[in-house]
Amino acid sequence: MKKKEKSNVSKLKIIPLGGLEQIGMNITAFEYEDSIVVVDCGLSFPADDMLGIDLVIPDTTYLKDNIDKVKGFVITHGHEDHIGAMPYVLKEINVPIYATRLTMGIIENKFREHELLKTTKRKVVKFGQSINLGQFRVEFIRTNHSIVDAAALAITSPAGVVIHTGDFKVDYTPVFGDAIDLQRFAELGRKGVLALMCDSTNAERPGFTPSEKTVGKTFDNLFEEHKNTRIFVATFASNVDRVQQIINTANRFGRKVCVEGRSMVSIIETARNLECISIPENTLIEIDQMKNYPDDQQVIITTGSQGESMAALSRMASGVHRKITIGAGDTVIFSSNPIPGNEKSVTKVINELLRKGADVIFQDAHVSGHACQEEIKLMYTLIRPKYAIPVHGEYKHLKAQAKIANSLGISKENTFILSSGDVLELDEESAKVVGKVPTGGILVDGLGVGDVGNVVLRDRQHLAEDGIMVVVMSLDSCTGELLSGPDIVSRGFVYVKEADELIEEARCVVNEALQKCFDRNITDWGKLKSTTKDALGEFVWKKTKRRPMILPIIMEV
Repeated sequence: MKKKEKSNVSKLKIIPLGGLEQIGMNITAFEYEDSIVVVDCGLSFPADDMLGIDLVIPDTTYLKDNIDKVKGFVITHGHEDHIGAMPYVLKEINVPIYATRLTMGIIENKFREHELLKTTKRKVVKFGQSINLGQFRVEFIRTNHSIVDAAALAITSPAGVVIHTGDFKVDYTPVFGDAIDLQRFAELGRKGVLALMCDSTNAERPGFTPSEKTVGKTFDNLFEEHKNTRIFVATFASNVDRVQQIINTANRFGRKVCVEGRSMVSIIETARNLECISIPENTLIEIDQMKNYPDDQQVIITTGSQGESMAALSRMASGVHRKITIGAGDTVIFSSNPIPGNEKSVTKVINELLRKGADVIFQDAHVSGHACQEEIKLMYTLIRPKYAIPVHGEYKHLKAQAKIANSLGISKENTFILSSGDVLELDEESAKVVGKVPTGGILVDGLGVGDVGNVVLRDRQHLAEDGIMVVVMSLDSCTGELLSGPDIVSRGFVYVKEADELIEEARCVVNEALQKCFDRNITDWGKLKSTTKDALGEFVWKKTKRRPMILPIIMEV
């Protein structure tokens, strides 16, 4: 009875800190009284207008402000959009991490690079196991996805049970391990579930997602059709099951396999050590051994299926890879679909490969790792939650899942499409958004984390679009008199050798504006700089209809 009274006093708070209205940067905080548990900690890749940015990680200000409450991170699976930000976030929020074995293996690879292994507490969790974290108990439930050891989470608090599916699909014939534990979801559903947070990525697609094993048959057919060529297969580094099937097919056709791409080599090594992948003896060879085998006995599995400029396949396509050249007589299979936004990059790589004479196959050699509508319906039917909270996807995906939930009898009032930063407070009686916490993307550029903000990006955009003009002048420190200059240097604005006249006119305009200042006894550097910018900016706009960045530099002599 006491427990019941307590749940009337306190409510569970669900706070997505990222991952909504976008694909990537997944991180959600669950808070009950003095306890916070964080699910996932992913990154996203920069948009086209984020010039020079390498990665985007979530703003975890709320967790830093409440560090005493944070009991740990629980991780659903080992994809970058769920674990990629951990090395950056854990440097400031050093709490224990709980994950299944392959997920933890991949996390530990990252921590080794960032020298965090000795300072972070980690625990490998088995499926069916529960861990107690403050007011929460978290159970890991087996699901299927495009990476081994993916888990859903049953998060129990005094306010009720919330099930977070992570990324999932229903695969009755997985390549490795067991099928999704539908029985456990049904058991939890019978006991009563407060809310379901379900993967929305494929919520617009009708039907079921095919089993990963169907791709194996496709590979068999493709290898049969291209018996006399060298075969390249581009796929995601973390899709261990896909790599397993490529190796199985290669072995059946008597081919040797070489893995190229740093991230893929690292993940396969980890999976091999944890026995999550089975590689027949003498099948895997190093890149330097390829010359010992004819083309029709080689398979190269490579990263770069998304057209990433620095990935192995892109370097092969543009002819800058140190050891592999693709040409006529090669077959390249794209075993992935372009992530939204990457279509141009992928098309560019395909065109480059075709120009080199390669045969490129980019259809039917991929299946998704995410549930389609019928699998989402199955999950709702088994779990029967009171509230539906679609997660993982752009707004259109979340909306599509909300429609599915409504069609299965969950009322619109009990369906919540949240934005990152929303604080959803809920218990058996009611649920509502009660506030917002700070969220957003922290930009990672080289070794700098968060030191590039909107102002710097705006300047980079400005430089990229219109270039720069630098105005250099020397002033006498005693009299304030102009001793030399103004000299004008430009980059990315006009080709100076062909614009002598324009530059000379611009110099006269600046000189005139400065003389007016000196005539009025204005020697303040700030005023001189702003006068220079205004006069030159107006002149250049009239002459060229461009607005380069103008940078006045004053030297004192």
